[in-house]
Amino acid sequence: MVGEDRGLKLLNLPFIHYLYHMHSPSFDEIYMELAQNLSRKSHCVKIGVGAVLTKETRIVSLGYNGPPAGTHNCDQEWPGVGCARDSKGSCSLALHAEQNAILYAAKNGVPMNGCTLYVTLSPCLACARIIFTMGIRKVLFLESYAAYKGIGLDEGVDFLRRFGVEVEQYVPGTEKVNA
Repeated sequence: MVGEDRGLKLLNLPFIHYLYHMHSPSFDEIYMELAQNLSRKSHCVKIGVGAVLTKETRIVSLGYNGPPAGTHNCDQEWPGVGCARDSKGSCSLALHAEQNAILYAAKNGVPMNGCTLYVTLSPCLACARIIFTMGIRKVLFLESYAAYKGIGLDEGVDFLRRFGVEVEQYVPGTEKVNA
């Protein structure tokens, strides 16, 4: 065995390749992690929310909550307190992450029928109406909007399910692994 590297002979390369692919992240994991990273771009002082809109295995749009482009960034204009609140206690200036992702796609002529939305906070009722209207077929969310707001039920999730949109709470580590 002159010239043969005994160390390489001991490695079972097909097995290592198999192990690598057994542990490659699923698209759900990748897109939810991206949504979480996008939430860090938010200028909201209350909560950062991120959204990723996909079609099959491709990203079609991204969004995070915050004021419309060209207006004030709440954390800079009103540090510590944020923008004024409306009568329900919600931000008077900010767009939700889902709204930003959907509006950007619409502005650029991207069809959303059949898309999947990954979002770090389940949609509120107003966002749920928009999601349904745009033909988005599936929503995966990380945290509950109802729990965040301290209200009894997730009206947006209930609305979407009532009208046939598949909605799931994403639990890290429980997703199917792509092989």
